[in-house]
Amino acid sequence: MDGYIKESGYIKVETQWRSRDAIKRKEKIREKKHKIMGVEEPKSRECHPLLRGGRRVDRYSHGLSSSQMESLSAICETFIPSIPSQDPLHVGSKEVPSAKTVQSFFNASGSEKPIPDEVAELFVKRGSRQLVGLVRLILWLLSTRLGTLLICGFLCFGSRWPFIHKFSEISLQKRELILINWSKERFLVPLRGVFLIIKVFCFFTFFSQTDETSKNPAWDAIGYHQETDEKSPRTQKGRPLEKGIVETTHEADTTLVKSLTEKGLKVTEDPQQNHYNIECDVVIVGSGCGGGVAAGVLAQSGQKVIVLEKGDYFAPEDYSCLEAPSMDQLYEKGGFLTSVDGEMMIMAGSTVGGGSAVNWSACIKTPSYLLKEWAVDHRIPLFGSSDYLSAMDTVCSRLGVTETCTMEGVQNQALRKGCKNLGLKVESVPRNSSEIHYCGSCCFGCKTGEKKGTDSTWLVDAVDHGAVILTGCKAKKFILEGNKLSGTGKMKCLGVMATSLNKNITKELHIKAKVTISSCGSLLTPPLMISSGLKNPNIGKNLRLHPVLLAWGYFPESVSDLKGKAYEGGIITSLHKEVGENSNVRYIIETPAVGPSSFAALHPWVSGRNMKEKMLKYARTCNIFALVKDQGSGEVKAAGKIKYNPCELDKENLTAGLRQALRILIAAGAEEVGTLRNDGQRIKCKGRKEEELDEFLDSVVAFGGPMSREKHWYTYFSAHQMGSCRMGATPEEGAIDENGESWEAEGLFVCDGSVLPTAVGVNPMITIESTAYCLSKKIAESMKKV
Repeated sequence: MDGYIKESGYIKVETQWRSRDAIKRKEKIREKKHKIMGVEEPKSRECHPLLRGGRRVDRYSHGLSSSQMESLSAICETFIPSIPSQDPLHVGSKEVPSAKTVQSFFNASGSEKPIPDEVAELFVKRGSRQLVGLVRLILWLLSTRLGTLLICGFLCFGSRWPFIHKFSEISLQKRELILINWSKERFLVPLRGVFLIIKVFCFFTFFSQTDETSKNPAWDAIGYHQETDEKSPRTQKGRPLEKGIVETTHEADTTLVKSLTEKGLKVTEDPQQNHYNIECDVVIVGSGCGGGVAAGVLAQSGQKVIVLEKGDYFAPEDYSCLEAPSMDQLYEKGGFLTSVDGEMMIMAGSTVGGGSAVNWSACIKTPSYLLKEWAVDHRIPLFGSSDYLSAMDTVCSRLGVTETCTMEGVQNQALRKGCKNLGLKVESVPRNSSEIHYCGSCCFGCKTGEKKGTDSTWLVDAVDHGAVILTGCKAKKFILEGNKLSGTGKMKCLGVMATSLNKNITKELHIKAKVTISSCGSLLTPPLMISSGLKNPNIGKNLRLHPVLLAWGYFPESVSDLKGKAYEGGIITSLHKEVGENSNVRYIIETPAVGPSSFAALHPWVSGRNMKEKMLKYARTCNIFALVKDQGSGEVKAAGKIKYNPCELDKENLTAGLRQALRILIAAGAEEVGTLRNDGQRIKCKGRKEEELDEFLDSVVAFGGPMSREKHWYTYFSAHQMGSCRMGATPEEGAIDENGESWEAEGLFVCDGSVLPTAVGVNPMITIESTAYCLSKKIAESMKKV
């Protein structure tokens, strides 16, 4: 792989990946501005020579010793060994173009430079402190004979002196057995964590690094081809938020005040306190489904609005569609966010537009039974009102929601065909894109610009009415003080303190506002409120995540009538819904977006050869998932410290949903189906008797996650976060009142998914945006009365 790391079309600038043309364009704008202003050019945009679309790294910052790296290289080689190809069935077929391509893929090894160093960089950057410390310890022990004996047992013995081998000296076959043992370890469970983190980052790195043409040498073998050319005629040009954006990562102390003033903001410097005072009517923390809507509504009502976003702004022409840089720049923790115990992998957007910029386009209205439950059982009149029903229509209209899809991708074809053959009902899923939109990479930002997130709708409305968006800017805490005039004992919120992620801006930003809105999502709103001194016990509790388990089915192109590749087409265009008692949805079955790096990282590993053979089938492996409306809940009190485990009822529903997903794939004609259970649970379908298939399905049970003591385990997934700062009729029942205002602080509101009383049970974007629309309308009306 070393020879493929060359100058690329995409480079990393500090913490963000941008196309070279986009960087040149932005630097010309900045240089022109600084020349006019007569200020010294800040030196914050040094180009770092990184991989995966960047340049060769000569020095790494992971801090691992040479002996630790020797152990890590041996592990990477075990996961991805260089082996002779023995898969003539696929060579020359539609899935794989040539024997030469396959052989090159099978010859490649995970130990080749710079893969081990890149893996080390990634897990040091993205792993938790405890897990990174554990990995460092294990790697050091494996670099010694005694440590290897302690961890690997008799498998490190050899027939010649010195008889006990270090891990790197053990044969490949024995190393495979050692890693398999780690994955099944029930007593030294932390070894599972070491196995999992290295495995995930090793495969993600191997399949995501790219050459100067933005291609990976393995992609031809696995049948993956992604359009990455930003000059494509399909790509929308222009930056619709440009006139309202202040990208603090491109500023310095010498330029920031001028940039803010040019946007119509009143800014004063307090040298004694080392901060800037910025005045506005409304400050909103977060720009996603909640914050984007609130910004649009309040700006249009005549308020001067500031939106804080810690992520960066990307227009369609900036998106690379490359998996690694897209994950790094668009997702919280680069897409590697997990619960504290590692049981749940969580996808959350972190860019201008938030989750709406990277979600899978599904626009499903709030189920009527749920609105009744929230209005009656939870005593929140809003959800039983005509205003809320009208808000859903308004939101769908603004997002350009369409009801049908003219051409479905192969995964949705499989879901629809399997359901039809089983006599199950399939619903078409409305999307915030055109009916002809056939983009399977909207999870990496919609390059065509046809998907309508808040970054291309509500936030455009906001900047058109004078709103200012500060990117690369992180809220620190709300400014709260005692409010003697209220007579209620409540504090008063005067705004928010924030810091730029750019070290060239040395002063804090104190943004003073009449109204402050937290819209940074269910994972970050509670920590921000708690760090500000709020005490309501519901803050951070009642976290719902819509837990998900995946099933897969392989459909050879030569024998299947399903058309296309698994990564092509609309991501979610159809769903099957299982309704239980009282019209409650027990689970839904949908299709995900799974890039090749994520596919390899998340699918079970049982041997090096098996994984390479599985990757040859990637382009025709359809993934579908079961999602449940969780009855159990978790909590998040501090940023990144997410505690969550599905309750027993949720696991029962997940088991039922996962079995149904497998039945659908079998009925659709899959040659082979399986789950993501750690032992590679799967079955060949052709020629199997019904009794054998039923026996296989009975073996599918939603066990615990990687850190459980079960021998067999699954990794749970979540892309929806709700309820951690829920509305309540009283302070005992919720963190905020029915108007979205904090029970403890006047003028502090919440407008995001955290306000929802329970899980929604379906994709929640329309529910979150509709709720935010209603709440922000109320806020606008109350501000006019003052």
